[in-house]
Amino acid sequence: MEDEILQIIEKQKKFFDSKQTYPYEVRLKKLKNLKEAVVRNETLIGEALNEDLKKSPYQSYLAETGYIIHEITKGIKRLKKWMRPVRISTPIMLFPSVSSIVSEPVGQVLIIGPWNYPFHLIFIPLVGAIAAGNTVIVKPSEVSSRSAEVIKKIIEETFKIEEIAVINGGVEVTQFILEQKFNHIFFTGSTSVGKIVAAKAAKFLTPVTLELGGKCPCVIFGENDIDLTAKRIVWGKYLNTGQTCVAPDYILVEKNIKKKLIGKIIHYIEEFYGKDPAVSEFYGKIINKRNFQRIMNLFSEEEILYGGKSNEDALYISPTIVEANTSSKVMSEEIFGPILPILEVESFEDCISIINSLPKPLAVYLFSKNSHLRQRIQSDTQSGSICFNDNAIQLASSDLPFGGFGESGVNRYHGRTSFDTFSNKKSIVRRFQLLDWVNAPFRYAPDFKNLSIVRWVWKLFG
Repeated sequence: MEDEILQIIEKQKKFFDSKQTYPYEVRLKKLKNLKEAVVRNETLIGEALNEDLKKSPYQSYLAETGYIIHEITKGIKRLKKWMRPVRISTPIMLFPSVSSIVSEPVGQVLIIGPWNYPFHLIFIPLVGAIAAGNTVIVKPSEVSSRSAEVIKKIIEETFKIEEIAVINGGVEVTQFILEQKFNHIFFTGSTSVGKIVAAKAAKFLTPVTLELGGKCPCVIFGENDIDLTAKRIVWGKYLNTGQTCVAPDYILVEKNIKKKLIGKIIHYIEEFYGKDPAVSEFYGKIINKRNFQRIMNLFSEEEILYGGKSNEDALYISPTIVEANTSSKVMSEEIFGPILPILEVESFEDCISIINSLPKPLAVYLFSKNSHLRQRIQSDTQSGSICFNDNAIQLASSDLPFGGFGESGVNRYHGRTSFDTFSNKKSIVRRFQLLDWVNAPFRYAPDFKNLSIVRWVWKLFG
């Protein structure tokens, strides 16, 4: 296996060095071929997602296949514009000259994907890497094994191995790949593993994009449409059985609306998934027993307000609401499952304090009609993104850079941002071989004598 990996890396290096990935027409064709492959294999993708995570056809298309197709389509339409050099103004002291920024491929890219959205979180960065003109090695998560097989099938049927290759395998395979030199590493997964990836990348000073996690807070405060708030929270929290990095991880709610909010959340859980979500086609399963046991352990000591049912053999944990406080075990790490802690707060200041006491989250959510509170959340907390009066939907915009902050992630992607992430932004200055006498007195010794003139020029034209 190790020899095979090294051969693939060497093939991709030689192919990239030949500059065959550079032309616009080549990149465009690859994007079109990828789109056709995803559309052609939509049913197979859905079957794999159902087998790995019990995702419904609706969930599979909404959060995976449909979004991938949308992202590729935008890339196809905008590729020429993205590749175009950008003219930049030039300081008067450099007259006569022109400046520009040129986007060139970084080279060999490694994309390591997670198991919770195995296609989405592989193919979306892949679109950017292809558009930017790179070769790519894709390492899907071995945990979502059926999806990994389908990803490999799609890529191998669509691209030559020297262009894009898929390497499947366990942790030891990933570790070996990370020992090799790449020009950019893109990783989606847990913060703990992200630190390992960053450390490996540091050996070669390889740039990284780390799309991690964190406990995304959901604040419900002030004047609110509680019914709609609850409806949207239930959708975002229990999508993919809570195994979503931008899902609300815990709720901060003021005392006077807490009871009503809980009642409405329960109402929509039952409206969406029925009295017994275990038999609902719209409610999935936990990915494996290790994660099942981890989630169960998190809320074992908490007061259950609703749900709490489980079946280890079926990898089933029901939509669950628990009473919690800042010292609760369920607040010690990202839940990444269908457990929703409710924390009662006395003031909005308490909300800000609790959010800032924890590692910076991937997203912060606020449900409120109060514009002042929205401004407070924006100015007084730090996160990868903010969404007001909804949750998780910011992920669906390809025009919004997506990523974390601090322990929730490094760098951004989606749309044009993905293209930029996988490009080297080369600065170009073209100086003309004439009129050198214009700035000669400010530049060359021994003629340079009057610093005051230089100061005046910079002040006037700088």
